[in-house]
Amino acid sequence: MQIDVLTLFPEMFKGPITESIVKIARDKRLLKIKLHNLRTWTKDRHRTADDKPFGGGGGMVMKVEPIFRALKDISKRKERSKNKKTSIVLLTPQGRRLNQEIVKKLAGLKRVVLVCGHYEGVDERIRSFVDDEISVGDYITSCGEIPACIVIDAIARLIPGVLGNPDSPHTESFEQSLLEYPQYTRPRIFNGMEVPEILLGGNHKKIEKWRKDEAIKRTRVRRPDLCRRRNK
Repeated sequence: MQIDVLTLFPEMFKGPITESIVKIARDKRLLKIKLHNLRTWTKDRHRTADDKPFGGGGGMVMKVEPIFRALKDISKRKERSKNKKTSIVLLTPQGRRLNQEIVKKLAGLKRVVLVCGHYEGVDERIRSFVDDEISVGDYITSCGEIPACIVIDAIARLIPGVLGNPDSPHTESFEQSLLEYPQYTRPRIFNGMEVPEILLGGNHKKIEKWRKDEAIKRTRVRRPDLCRRRNK
């Protein structure tokens, strides 16, 4: 799989894409990440990628031309392999909220292009050239690069062969609209708090049932909205 990132700040990705699961995915050649500096597609000597908003107001707005040119250039490469599925995604607080189902769909593609918004926002006309708009939550980050790192990490762990245990993605939170069950490791007793006895007996059927019951209980208490979605 390949992820292209259109960004004004490629240096921000140095840590997130060179550590942990994303690094493993890249080292195994299961994930290719290409960072594209949007200023490459500017035309003036100052490499201007933003400007003041028409109508006044605070902040700066990302210009449409550099993003259009970048996407046009990338789309040329896309046309060389027409059978590969590609999605162009704008990261914006106005997009649909990211969830595990969206991540699964993205992870199933051959190529994802992430467009990182910045400043006060993007020129509205940019939306004509993307396939999807995604928000990582109902809060504001200072740039789209941070949400892009979240999307990349979430995708990477779902690519077959990346995680050491192939069952891991299927037992994590948000799978089947449930939060993950409680987890324990050594020591068996800490500050008077003991590991549940059922996890120590070796009866895998009972352990599996306990984990499912605990996942349901935890979801009802902490995320009742997930329970409602599960029951639809």
